[in-house]
Amino acid sequence: MKNFALLGSVAAAALVWAAPVWAQEDGKLPAPCHVVDGPDGPGSESLLCSPAKDILVSASRSDALLRERFTGSALIITADQLEDRQTRDIADILRDVPGVAVAGVAGQTQIRLRGSEANHVLVLVDGIEVSDPFAGEFDVGTLQAEPGARVEVLRGQQSALYGPDAIGGVIAYQSASGRARPGFGARIEGGTQGTANGALRYGAYGDSWDAALSAVVVSTDGQPNARNGTRDIGRDSYTLAGKGSVNVSGTLTLRAAARFIRTEGQTNDSDFDTTSPTFGFIIDSPGVTFTNEAIYALAGAKLDTLDGRWTHDLSAQIINVSRETDSPFGITSASEGDRFKASYVSALAVADDHNLTFAADYEVEGFRNATPGGFVFDERREIEQVGLVGEYRYSGEAFDVSAAIRHDFNDLFQDATTFRVGAGYRVTDTTRLRAAGGSGVKNPGFFELYGFVDGRFIGNAALRPEKSTGWEVGLDQQLGDTASVAVTYFDSELEGEIFTTFPPPNFIATPANRTTDSRQRGVEVSLNARLGEQFSLDAAYSYLDAEENGVEEVRRPNHLASAALTWEAPDEAASATLVVRYNGQTPDVAFTDPSFVPVRVTLEDYTLVNFNARVKLTDSLAAFARVENLLGEDYEQVFSFVSPGRSAVVGVEARF
Repeated sequence: MKNFALLGSVAAAALVWAAPVWAQEDGKLPAPCHVVDGPDGPGSESLLCSPAKDILVSASRSDALLRERFTGSALIITADQLEDRQTRDIADILRDVPGVAVAGVAGQTQIRLRGSEANHVLVLVDGIEVSDPFAGEFDVGTLQAEPGARVEVLRGQQSALYGPDAIGGVIAYQSASGRARPGFGARIEGGTQGTANGALRYGAYGDSWDAALSAVVVSTDGQPNARNGTRDIGRDSYTLAGKGSVNVSGTLTLRAAARFIRTEGQTNDSDFDTTSPTFGFIIDSPGVTFTNEAIYALAGAKLDTLDGRWTHDLSAQIINVSRETDSPFGITSASEGDRFKASYVSALAVADDHNLTFAADYEVEGFRNATPGGFVFDERREIEQVGLVGEYRYSGEAFDVSAAIRHDFNDLFQDATTFRVGAGYRVTDTTRLRAAGGSGVKNPGFFELYGFVDGRFIGNAALRPEKSTGWEVGLDQQLGDTASVAVTYFDSELEGEIFTTFPPPNFIATPANRTTDSRQRGVEVSLNARLGEQFSLDAAYSYLDAEENGVEEVRRPNHLASAALTWEAPDEAASATLVVRYNGQTPDVAFTDPSFVPVRVTLEDYTLVNFNARVKLTDSLAAFARVENLLGEDYEQVFSFVSPGRSAVVGVEARF
């Protein structure tokens, strides 16, 4: 395949660039110091001497900062947590983050933050904005966990920093650099349903360079996903990625990152026979498959001036995403989306406690409906945008303040201004209060503007961007030396929500802006604790009240909860983790009426239990096993799509 050849080229190029500017003479960092990529990807680094779980990269457009200085709500999923829970799909572990709702089917997994829409969440992978410009959102089901990776989740409006798509918040996935995780690592596993997964990674560094290359394969024959179905819905997902940076001089660092993802598998269609008793339900559909393919790349340069107090960062990134669904009769749907984005970030440390940042973003998104047959709108369209950002941060001994404002110049929509302000106050050594407020926007996408299928879904070129405003208050409490808890209350309003309407007399689906407001409010709680020397506990709970004009929003459960208990033997000789995840009753819509007007339904609550264990065989070799959905829960995340039942795998991993 030609894309594999292209991927090999960009990954090789990424390996040529390398290395953090912060290298010590012996190439090592004093523990527990960490070189972390900045918000614009590898090479835009910071050196922070603090545990990695306390470092936030995406909370500012300039340098990384300590989580205890952040004035909003954030949770970090560390590399250790990903490994302890034997995470393969990042979507799975996002269920352990307060405020995050996950709903997945074959070919599309959606995430919602604080009751926002799925296309209101900005996803960054190694600093690259990865959402599909055509669909307007990222299929998080295609993001596989690499050894040493970590995830940050910022909750609440972040458009003042990142522009449209960040109404609900930001999810930032960061693969490990060659310096953070040097050497060779591999894992291979197999199990029920024909599961065969593997990962390879190599990282290296020198005095002035750093590089990493990884490959991940996730494959399964799958299980039926139609009620009373017998057709297995399997998938194969391939990821190849490279990143690195090189310190050209004492003040100039160059960097690059590239990633290729291909996911292919089976899927099922709805029954479209209006005379059938299963009309509107998912049914076995032999020969129906999907293919999603994406290429992402970033290159940049960072210049330090005034002894590092004034930095200048210039970067450019491109993405290309194609999606296709096939049937025995040929292609049934296809789309193409691409984005070019260039950014300049200038950050000045005015004093030890004051930081000013200016950023400018130029972005062009292109999209085309590539479905053949002549019955779709298939002309290529583009949206162009320029965003200007100003950010201020103050970090005092007990008091922290942050403020950001952004103005977007849009060629197709009205210009937009968004803001975010926040403050944190450390009342005592163990108690911190914080509050934040902000606004966000989301521009209409290709689908909504131009439609999809003539006679079935008609676009609306007069749509306006959606606008959100919200606030939150929170408490961070340290409980002795071994535990901490964070509690947050939030309240947001969304104006001009884009929804699908069915106007008479033809009742053909078309999008429109609501004239009523949507409101999302709730409570989020997270707990991290060490229970003695060998046990650790991470727990989260969310309550959400999301309504539009008094009607509960779909695919947003009122209650979400999770708990992960990990046991570790002395000297890391063995470990085991039990994960319990609860998803409350969830409203959804079903198209079971021949008029195609949606019918509201309620999906039952469910509890998923996963258990895994690992044992060290030698200093560099370990064996592991896990069981997912241990209790064999029968559940649906989306109406009439049955989710996977019990599965088990065993494997080995090596690190040199």
